[in-house]
Amino acid sequence: MVTEDVQEVQESAGRRHFRRFGGFVGSVRLLFDATILALVMLIIGFIVFANSVDRERREPAYAADGIAVLTGGVARIDEAMKLLAKGKAKRVLITGVNRDTTREQLKTLASQGDQYFACCVDIDKEARNTIDNATETAQWVALHKYGSVIVVTSNYHMPRALAELARAMPGVTLIPYAVVDNNVHVERWWTFPGTTKLLLSEYLKYIPALARLGATNLVRMTVRGGSVPPEDQPEP
Repeated sequence: MVTEDVQEVQESAGRRHFRRFGGFVGSVRLLFDATILALVMLIIGFIVFANSVDRERREPAYAADGIAVLTGGVARIDEAMKLLAKGKAKRVLITGVNRDTTREQLKTLASQGDQYFACCVDIDKEARNTIDNATETAQWVALHKYGSVIVVTSNYHMPRALAELARAMPGVTLIPYAVVDNNVHVERWWTFPGTTKLLLSEYLKYIPALARLGATNLVRMTVRGGSVPPEDQPEP
């Protein structure tokens, strides 16, 4: 009788140990499967992102109140001033300018419209990154009571710029004007390691920018008990 009781206790302990071990293995496998799924989704998302980058420059279909050009890439300022010279907006904001750069130096970057620097160009030297660019642009838009802005930046940077700007100034119409850099080979990006690295870096920054935009919109909807402001109701 005692022997049978001891044997039963040992078998029960063995079953408990097996269940615990099986549960541990199941948790590890679930974590592994989740990691693989996340990596696959990340890779697919990157491919979609890289293939969606604008391959050519598209002229804005209609005029806007202002133009915001984010510094950091080739020909951005020149393209923004060309748009201003064509009457596509009333005013230009150049955001993210180096503190040591003068207005005269910026004028040399414009092949057209440099005469407008005296009357219609504002320069922001506070912004140090895309988030700062969005903050400074939002303040500029609120100051001038603009409801629409043409966004000028490099094609690979445009998705993140739009996400940060939409977060900072909901209700303002954003019109993308992507500057195509011939040194960034987006047509066959996978055959150019430098372009692939640049696009991957931009994609990994774009994901948190989207998350910030989504979280901000969710908070606004929760606080206001409704949707984000419509386009005709800009928020400073």
